[in-house]
Amino acid sequence: MGSTKRRGHGEGSIKQRADGLWEARISLPGGKRKSFYGKTRKEAQDKLRAAQRDLDAGRDLTAKPQTIARFFDDWLETTAKPTIRPKTHHSYAQLIRLHIKPAIGTIPLANLTPQHVQRMMGDMTARGLSPRTVQYTRAILRRALGHALKWGLVTRNVATLVDPPRSVKKPVQPLSAAEARRFLDHVRNQNDRLWPFFTTAIMTGLRQAELLGLRWSDVDLDAATLRVRHTLQRIEGKWEFVEPKSKRSARTLSLPDTVVTALRAQRVRQLEERLLAGERWKDWGLVFTSSVGTPLEPSNLNGRLHALLDVFELDHQGMHSLRHCFASLSLAQGVHPRVVMEMLGHSQISLTMDTYSHVMPTMLKEAAKALDAALAVGE
Repeated sequence: MGSTKRRGHGEGSIKQRADGLWEARISLPGGKRKSFYGKTRKEAQDKLRAAQRDLDAGRDLTAKPQTIARFFDDWLETTAKPTIRPKTHHSYAQLIRLHIKPAIGTIPLANLTPQHVQRMMGDMTARGLSPRTVQYTRAILRRALGHALKWGLVTRNVATLVDPPRSVKKPVQPLSAAEARRFLDHVRNQNDRLWPFFTTAIMTGLRQAELLGLRWSDVDLDAATLRVRHTLQRIEGKWEFVEPKSKRSARTLSLPDTVVTALRAQRVRQLEERLLAGERWKDWGLVFTSSVGTPLEPSNLNGRLHALLDVFELDHQGMHSLRHCFASLSLAQGVHPRVVMEMLGHSQISLTMDTYSHVMPTMLKEAAKALDAALAVGE
């Protein structure tokens, strides 16, 4: 019952076997042959043509199919690592290990389908993971498969063919001007050890990692300026100085007099603590440190912030809320959004305005008042 069609010497052939399957065979370098099977003649023929294209591209058809897990191990170290920040690399590795490999790691790279990816995301959501985590995992998969597509390892990027879960963006609710004033007055009057830190955070909008990595060599108190040149991040249990996340994040800020006063007080306190610590002092050159010179622990900062908010019976907020406070108050006071964007180190003004859209009603009212004052007629 065999039907055979030759496709040219050394290229390939297709025939139907006794069990009904169609077998396509292709000649490989060195006299070897490789078979592909299909339930129909067309399926076997499509596999043969794909193999011929791979052979023309110089691929080794005798190699075992590369699995998703194997591809990601190589991609993460040789392609992603040289181009992303250490903390980003760590987060990539963690999400690949926790979510991508267990769900689809054993699937051959060339066999991955949109259904595989959709099922993985659905399972993540069912386990209670946030939409943001699911979106981020899909983004990593999409980026990696983009390289696989460029290298000819896959014929399409299946991660682009599935929709990520929708996430509801929580509105920013930072401290109001009155609450921020009471907060700063309290920490300063109580001579709280961290009052210079909290004052600098609220009045400059620096990110937590930027505050932690701020060195005295980055500060000029006489000129009232501060340069953001790096951040300090804990990566795999070790503190590391890291370049700012973007070109705009590396910036120079003019400091309000209140911040200059706070930093001068911080320098005096730090010199006193250094004398008390003696040989126990670890000189990192940092502006904000523990009592022995080591970096401040983020968990301790959040704990202290929560305790201070409790004094005023305010809802607990993270350190990032102090950055939101700075931006919201600046915009509400009429500071131009592009100036606020530059001070925050945002890469695009749309990011600034989207994040702080809640301030827009106040800005629009002030703009209307200014226009009325400028163009009022008959008064």
